[in-house]
Amino acid sequence: MTDLTTGRHRRLAIAISPWAAMTLLTAALALLPIGAIAFTAMANTGSLWGHVVQHVLPQSAWNTLVLLLGSGLIATMVGTGAAWIVTAYDFRGRGVLEWALLLPLAVPTYIMAYAYLDILNPLGPVQGMLRFVLGYSSPREFRLPDLRAMWGAVLVFGFVLYPYVYLTTRAMFLTQAANVTEAARTLGVSRGGVFWRVALPLARPAIAVGVSLALMEVLNDVGASQFLGVRTLTASVYTTWVVRTDLAGATQIALAMLTFVVALLVLERWARRNQRFASNAQSARQMQRQQLRGISALIALGLGVAPVLIGFAGPALYLCVAAIRRFEFAGLSPALMRATLNTISVSAMATLIILILGFAVAYASRLHGGRWSSGAMSVASLGYAVPGTVLAIGILIPVAAFDRTIGGYWRELTGLSSGLILLGSGAALIYAYAARFMAISTGGIDAGLSRIPPAYDQAARTLGHSASGTLFKVHLPLSRPALTAAGLLVFVDCMKELPATLLLRPLNFESLATLLYGEAARGTYEDAALAALLIVAIGILPVILLARTARTIR
Repeated sequence: MTDLTTGRHRRLAIAISPWAAMTLLTAALALLPIGAIAFTAMANTGSLWGHVVQHVLPQSAWNTLVLLLGSGLIATMVGTGAAWIVTAYDFRGRGVLEWALLLPLAVPTYIMAYAYLDILNPLGPVQGMLRFVLGYSSPREFRLPDLRAMWGAVLVFGFVLYPYVYLTTRAMFLTQAANVTEAARTLGVSRGGVFWRVALPLARPAIAVGVSLALMEVLNDVGASQFLGVRTLTASVYTTWVVRTDLAGATQIALAMLTFVVALLVLERWARRNQRFASNAQSARQMQRQQLRGISALIALGLGVAPVLIGFAGPALYLCVAAIRRFEFAGLSPALMRATLNTISVSAMATLIILILGFAVAYASRLHGGRWSSGAMSVASLGYAVPGTVLAIGILIPVAAFDRTIGGYWRELTGLSSGLILLGSGAALIYAYAARFMAISTGGIDAGLSRIPPAYDQAARTLGHSASGTLFKVHLPLSRPALTAAGLLVFVDCMKELPATLLLRPLNFESLATLLYGEAARGTYEDAALAALLIVAIGILPVILLARTARTIR
């Protein structure tokens, strides 16, 4: 009887715990957009759904599938090959290449598309130089194929997103024991054979994780695909809502896209259902790098430098030159200054809220444990797998209903209009950022809290500290590095987010991302160069953090 009473009191304490309440609230807010999409899409829209199924979904789904397969294949080959080169071989420049291969992460896909459209256009520097070398005088005589095509989108996404595969696969290669590769070599397997027959099969889980992250970024994109003329599911959602003002049709496409995302996740898990990978980490030695000299070293260096040049150095150099020319011609425009201030202020507010909620979710998991807390953490992190355009539609529906309801009551009481409270104030945009990037916050903070031994909690309590005192004097100071890292990653992701910002921003609100999108859509590329350069410069910050973290995995 006493045990039953104790268990009942413990469950009641969990139920009324403020950490548990914040966790459940965060999970509910993450589920609300998905439920709103499903509810709205199931409404009776007459022949609309038939039109969507017949004329919109087939082409958009096919384009999305081809783009995912093509960019995923390039990201896999480039990322895995680069990871093996810097892990298995030693040559001059390898140390710099090790972190430089992460630099494309600083360039959002829409900026990459924007830059290469200007670099490779018929009147751009590349085609102009080729015509000069080949003796042609006009684009009518010689021009490269137009980048606005599926092949262009595949190349852009592949070379921007390969670092996701590189990062996870390199970590796996570094943790593979030397005795495994040495055993293969003693059996007569060449260095290349070790890669294909030993290292690559063991790295399949890491490659799958990296490719999944890259493909999620492809699904989230709206700017690059529109710039490059590829109508994906995400672009169809945006066009149906914004251009045709058809919210019901947009939610139906969004529901189909959510099904697509779930199928992708299930397929990735199914492909690894029977795979088991283990190593004796305590006694493992890292494999020795093979020293390369002469032509072999040059080839290895060239293979490693090529993705950096294509995915970062080329676009970054173009942006620097274009930004300098624009600054010399017109200086810093008021619109750019306002967009910079808007971006920093909204991203900072969203980051603070996301860190608070993420800490609450992670701390509840530490205090209470159990299936309910881990389940709530998983639900709160769902938004990271949902494309920003889809999430924005799911948020718009309940937020707009709330604004209409409050506005109706206020008009009855005062006879005045209250305006759009959540949509007009930017609260809906911050909500979208929180739902989208909560996974980064909870994951990073949970990892930081897990490194604090439970004995520290017990020692603090025996010294007379309350639970709150333990939090402020033990957990917060010791988890500060994890909080800082998570905050930096969340801030930069909020700053770069384009789809949700485009759809949920208040009237007359421009961020750096939306300013760039608008100028590029109008074809005035030079006016957006400064905004793009600012985004890339700030985006380098998490890359530096990742590079410092990667150096510790040795």
